[in-house]
Amino acid sequence: METTKHEKFLQDLNVEAILGQDQEADISRDLPMRKWLYSWLLDPNMPGNFQKDLDKWISYLIIGNLFSLMFEHVPAVYEPYRTWFEFFDIFSVAVFTIEYALRLYLAPEDEEFKNRKSARWGFVSSPFAIIDFLAVAPFYLKAFIPIDLRVLRFLRLLRILKLFRVLIPAIAEFKELNKDRTFRQKVHALVFPSQYGGTMQNIFEVFIAVWVLLSVLAVILESVKSIHYVLHLQFVILDAVAVAIFTVEYCMRIYSCVEEPGYKGAFLGRFKQAKSPSTFIDFLAVLPFFLEVFLHHLMDLRFLRVFRLARLLKLTRGSDATAVLVKVVVREWPVMGAATFIMMLLLVLTASLGYLFEYDAQPEKFENIPTSIYWAVITLASVGYGDISPVTPMGRAMTSVLALLGIGIFAIPAALLASAFSDELVKERDQLKANLFAILKDGHISDAEAEIIRSEAKRLHLTVAEVNALIEVVVKEHELEERNPLPIHKIAENPALAVEHFKVLLGQIRQLGVQTDEAKFEAAAQQGARLSSSELALWHKIQGNS
Repeated sequence: METTKHEKFLQDLNVEAILGQDQEADISRDLPMRKWLYSWLLDPNMPGNFQKDLDKWISYLIIGNLFSLMFEHVPAVYEPYRTWFEFFDIFSVAVFTIEYALRLYLAPEDEEFKNRKSARWGFVSSPFAIIDFLAVAPFYLKAFIPIDLRVLRFLRLLRILKLFRVLIPAIAEFKELNKDRTFRQKVHALVFPSQYGGTMQNIFEVFIAVWVLLSVLAVILESVKSIHYVLHLQFVILDAVAVAIFTVEYCMRIYSCVEEPGYKGAFLGRFKQAKSPSTFIDFLAVLPFFLEVFLHHLMDLRFLRVFRLARLLKLTRGSDATAVLVKVVVREWPVMGAATFIMMLLLVLTASLGYLFEYDAQPEKFENIPTSIYWAVITLASVGYGDISPVTPMGRAMTSVLALLGIGIFAIPAALLASAFSDELVKERDQLKANLFAILKDGHISDAEAEIIRSEAKRLHLTVAEVNALIEVVVKEHELEERNPLPIHKIAENPALAVEHFKVLLGQIRQLGVQTDEAKFEAAAQQGARLSSSELALWHKIQGNS
């Protein structure tokens, strides 16, 4: 069967490449062992191999070592779990040693060293290899040379330098992307998602997210007196560092926001950015610290420390789900308002009846209607703590009925939100489908169009298979559109067009009569009365048989 142009387009389409995802590495099994290993593990130019995953997990292990070293300075944390700390150190050294040995063995395959007289010596003397060596050297030195524990801990801090293996390529990429751009544009590329950010912008977002989680964890642990007593100084230092980082980030956003579309203007643009929800959250993240520092001599502001938990809201900046939820709540607010009104009405009615029936029997519990509202809430919410409960027959009968009503009443807002959220996701996907229909109109996907598909698929959390299915549907719709450029009701609106369409259909029926076997067609038409006698007569007339 001949392949149509649409089928050929689908066969040639590479959705993984469009979405910026690595395909499975195409590495021949016939390669020499060393070349094969290098291609799978360390070759940065081989898409779909394990090079990025290896660097990522090594980076996580380095960060884990940094926290381990920090907690080793806290006897209350370190002493009870000394064995676990030692095991983690041994495990880390084993992984770093294997990595170093692997890179040394595969150095002759590396583009940077393969053309040198001695590829392995070139690797050993390279800055990255020296850092890798220093990361494990203290552990082995300790086995042969008595080293002071404080000196050993300082030397182990050198492991953090291994992160430069990830940072330096990201910095080089960032410089290349922002060549000949102004300083403000570079700052904008770092803090705002754009085509100029590259890997460095992702690293910056992860760095901020890590500090948000650390600072919030510190606020939570500060509330535990035993931990706060031991780690008070560490908490103070961590909070000061976190505030410094968040303040710098806030200033960078305000300074560079004028590069964003819709935020032009030295003053108005920055003011608009400052009052936007995400940037205002950034401001709240550092405000308690500065208020306590500058106003502590006027009033006790320690209660503001709990507001540092607002830093968690910084994580919603890149959350598409949060944006969709806000849009759903705004859209469904009238309906939710009506449901809330019914809930409040039932709540007040329940509290009033509870007071009426139970006051004489329990005046200390159903003292007044406001007190009864608490009982009504826990009854309608079906949680009933048991601290307040009716004892009169009428009160108990009413409570039974209201408890059943509460299941349905309190479920209404949740059902509304769930339904609206699902509808919004369907609308978003339909919008992507409409965009794909326009993009695929010419049968070609440009780089700009691929970026649109990539960003929309990321925002809607679509997999490669789901995007592929959407594209197949759109391509088939294009094919149908080409076969039937206009729907029948549109054709019928124009009589001249309807005549032409009728002539085309007659021509196709005549072609069908010429190309099909007449006897077999007659038999198929009469079998099971597929065609009525009038329809068959019309067929014969068109074919000129009558």
